[in-house]
Parts: sequence; C-alpha cells; structure tokens
Amino acid sequence: MKAIRYHEFGGTDVLREETVNRPIPGPGEVLVQVAATSFNPVDDHIRLGLLAEAIPTPLPITPGLDVAGTVVELGNDVDGFRVGNSVVGMFPLDAHGGAAEFAVIAANHITAAPSTIPLTDAAALPLTGLAARQAVIELGGISAGQTVLVNGAGGAVGSLVVQLAAGAGAAVTAVDGPQHADRLRARGALNVVAPLNLDAKPDVVGGPFEVVINHVRLAPEDLAKLTAFVADGGIAVSSAGAIPTDDQRSTRSANVWVTPSGEHLADLVAHIDQGRLVLDIADRRPLHQLRAVHEDAAAGRLAGKTVLSLS
Repeated sequence: MKAIRYHEFGGTDVLREETVNRPIPGPGEVLVQVAATSFNPVDDHIRLGLLAEAIPTPLPITPGLDVAGTVVELGNDVDGFRVGNSVVGMFPLDAHGGAAEFAVIAANHITAAPSTIPLTDAAALPLTGLAARQAVIELGGISAGQTVLVNGAGGAVGSLVVQLAAGAGAAVTAVDGPQHADRLRARGALNVVAPLNLDAKPDVVGGPFEVVINHVRLAPEDLAKLTAFVADGGIAVSSAGAIPTDDQRSTRSANVWVTPSGEHLADLVAHIDQGRLVLDIADRRPLHQLRAVHEDAAAGRLAGKTVLSLS
C-alpha cells in the first residue's frame, strides 16, 4: 500500500511517499481503509522533533493523527463494529498513521462517522473536537449562564469551543481577527472582539470572565496577563501554555492535553448529526500534497483546517 512516512526528524523534505506492507489488526484493533486524514499543527512539531522527548515515538512515522474511513478487517475481541462501517477516530500522539491507504487503530479510539457530512470531511473532527470538548466540558465545566472568553476563537479548535460553550448556554465572547467575526457570531458567539490588548483592563471586553479558554501561543509574561481576565473563583484553560493562578482571588488553571476517546467522539458526532456543531474546513487537498501542506503551515500560509483525501 502507499503511505507517506518520515525516517528522521527534520524539515518538510523528510516526508516521502513509500510502498509499505498493509498492516494487520491485532486484538482490540480494526483495519480501516482510509478516506481522509487532516493536518494539525502538532504534526509539524512532531516532525521537527520538538516533542521527541515529551512524546517518544519510534521512527519511521506515518503522520496523520486523524482518520476517517471504512472498516475492512476486525482483530480479535472487537465488539460494536462490523466490516463496512464508516468510522472516524484519533490516534494517540505517539502512534499516528492516517497518511496511508490503510491504517490500524484501536477500536476504543473510533466511533461511527457522522451521517450528515461527507466521510472525508469527518477527518477534520477527531483531534480538534476532542481538544475543544476537553476544554469546555472536562476542564472548564462550562454551564448555562456563565461568561466565557475564547482567545483564538477563529481557529479550528477555537471555533468548536465557541459552539460547545454557546450550546451549553454560556455567554461567549470570541477573540480573533475581524475576518472571523461573522462566522463566529453565526457559531454562537454573543460578542466578537479584536485581538486582546493584554495591558488593558478586562472590562474593556466585558470581563472578567468565569471561564477563559486560550488557544493563542503567547510568551510566558503575556500568558500571565490573561490571569486578570479570569473572574474571582474562575478558571483559565489553555492549549498553548499554562496561565498562572491568582491565589488571592482563588482562580484556577488547567491545560489541554488531548487523548483519543471513541466515547467522547461519539458525543461530538451526535452534535454534528443534530445540527449543533459545524466543522469549519478551510481547504481540501489530495494526500499526495501533504508535504506542501506542511510547507504552507511552516510558512504561515495555511488558511485553516485542511483535510487530506485519498479519493
């Protein structure tokens, strides 16, 4: 089968299309004929070797943490899936495998794909959706009536955070560039504001907020300034570095560390099929352009969530 792999960490030139043996599912695993994967910024960091110590991963690596496709073979002890099922899933951060014609993945990391969108588009859901769900539900505990600030709301994860928080009944203030304003309002944001002046008082943007969710990579001193935007007793959740707490005001802090979960993915799929969650996909490309996608990401040219299809 065809796969894109790299045998050493480095620049985009390490990505090569190769012919490899089709994998065989072991106990508790399924073999998926891949319809699509997607690019996530962490793919670039892993390829460069920046996370080699934090997330040890044996080489060679077939990138692609997201997968959408069709089950073609079941390993032993797999329940709940049949050959022919359309599924979507996320690999662990130390596994990967979506950038290939076939991929083996643990059955508890997948769920039935959404029925209301194309299977290839479903590849945009797993990592971003699980990260957003973790921020909103598992860490933020967002509920109706709360005030929420989402910094970096225009990105793939941020957009889902806005939708999940608004869907929970929170009053969401979304922070990003003006080009995202109309879309973020359509996704449920009550207010949309331009990138934060971190030296300004929180009340300039309607704060402080009971929950602050940050998806913008900031210097440590700027992350510390976000603490002022958290209300007394509130929580700051970040996927881009820890936001310090203020013990005098009893603020709390948590970091997103996304992990696979078929159960949590099933909840997100239900949101999509019920019309309560929309995937914002900026581009759709064939898998053989994966190196070009990595190049565009490294150069800051990637417009947003990009799906890579094998069809």
